[in-house]
Amino acid sequence: MDRSQKADLVTELKQVFAETSVVVITRNLGLSVAQSTDLRLKMRDAGAQFKVAKNRLALIALEGTRFSPIGDLLTGPTALATSSDPVAAAKVAVEFATNDRLEIVGGAMGETMLDVAGVKALAALPSLDEMRGTLIGLIQAPATKIARTVAEPGAQLARVFGAYAAQAA
Repeated sequence: MDRSQKADLVTELKQVFAETSVVVITRNLGLSVAQSTDLRLKMRDAGAQFKVAKNRLALIALEGTRFSPIGDLLTGPTALATSSDPVAAAKVAVEFATNDRLEIVGGAMGETMLDVAGVKALAALPSLDEMRGTLIGLIQAPATKIARTVAEPGAQLARVFGAYAAQAA
């Protein structure tokens, strides 16, 4: 990798750190190419990214960002899982870490450092889309109940008239 490619990678990583809300650091303990590809696809489906970067270049990209404290975790064969949804990257990483070949080292959400237990706790939370669905369901429930309550007397009358008509015929 020549100097210009390294500069491009640092610029790309700086942009990722500026746009993301969570970073999960994982350690590769011998993932095969197929497993790594599967992990990347799962991350992409969840709206997250999984990137293997040289630790030195990642440290340079971390300088001056809100994620700079996680630089101490970048030792050995590491990879970065990032997402704008605070839960997506952590959820996929924790699900995939049941495999003995991937270990969660830690991470950060905003300026808050997360240890392994913190990343697992974050992964246990519902995702942003799940929270939106729950909130919409809670907002719609009273309106649905009101509409059902208002319509029910008319429906009862219609059933009564229908029963009388069937009985008369």
